[in-house]
Amino acid sequence: MTALREWFGERFPVSGDDLKSLTNEPVPYHLKRWWFALGGTPAYLFVVQIVTGILLAFYYQPAPATAYASVRYITDEAAFGWYIRGVHKWGATLMVAAVILHQMRVYFTGAYRKPRELNWMVGMCLLLTTLVTGFTGYSLVYEQLSFWGATVGANIADTVPVVGGLAKQMLLAGEAYNPRTLPRFYVLHAAVLPATLAALVAVHIAIVRLQGVTEYKFKDEPEGKARTFSFFPDHVFTELIIGLILMIVLSVLATVSPALMGPPADPLVTPEVIKPEWFFYVAFRWLKLFSGTAAVLSMGLVVFVMFAWPFIDAAIRRRTRFQEASVWIGILGVVAIVGLTVWEALVKH
Repeated sequence: MTALREWFGERFPVSGDDLKSLTNEPVPYHLKRWWFALGGTPAYLFVVQIVTGILLAFYYQPAPATAYASVRYITDEAAFGWYIRGVHKWGATLMVAAVILHQMRVYFTGAYRKPRELNWMVGMCLLLTTLVTGFTGYSLVYEQLSFWGATVGANIADTVPVVGGLAKQMLLAGEAYNPRTLPRFYVLHAAVLPATLAALVAVHIAIVRLQGVTEYKFKDEPEGKARTFSFFPDHVFTELIIGLILMIVLSVLATVSPALMGPPADPLVTPEVIKPEWFFYVAFRWLKLFSGTAAVLSMGLVVFVMFAWPFIDAAIRRRTRFQEASVWIGILGVVAIVGLTVWEALVKH
């Protein structure tokens, strides 16, 4: 063992103390509260999605003639295929939820304010990329709802002025759903979007490391208590515990509510009810309330305002006496999102 240690020491000249000093960064005490450390949850779930996605890719065949049958084989015949597919499905659901909750936490605690405006915008890019990844993954099963969901999504993109037609053609690889569409969705879902997510996460973490974590002090903290704790092993072990709990939750969900198969896609038969995944219920309900172009433009305006919110909030705070107007605006936004989501979930058409 001594000889082996010396061999590695010559080729990797970093001692245990050096490694500990590099990784043992002080972490603000408020991160002991799990809801302030939600950033690690979607990151862990992203790793779960990569691993389960690779396992599914061994059997999945991205072509209209073979996609549905390959998913059926994974679900019914491949060893533990039903479990891997279920974990992948529920992992995607929890990842979207975790990114949304993390962004909400950052918003309501004002952690997007100067000098962290750019990192808020990176977080918004992460949120949108996660949603698009969920949309493309939902479309790969090639069942009725996923086929028509992709068709409806492309038609919605077509209503965007100026760039809508090009966006639809790039998404579908043509004017309508065709044999090249599914492979394109697969490349987006399995390669382009995960690589984009990984790059955005790297940028996000790099900015956090450069700027530091926003610190908060709570009233229930005793006076004189240390304001920081060790990244390793304290924070690392906390994240590992959260990861183990998440795996238990994912396993239970995959077993109790497994990923099922709907009827195969039929371009000649339009389903009576077309519903997207739950995280698109808001947009779907909004599109039903207003005309196509007006709904798309208004949603685009909302997204733009969310990206630019750090600067809008700074202007409000600078020019008015409403220093915490963002809290009340955020509450109204959450109520609207939850209300539209529940509304769409309850109605049949």
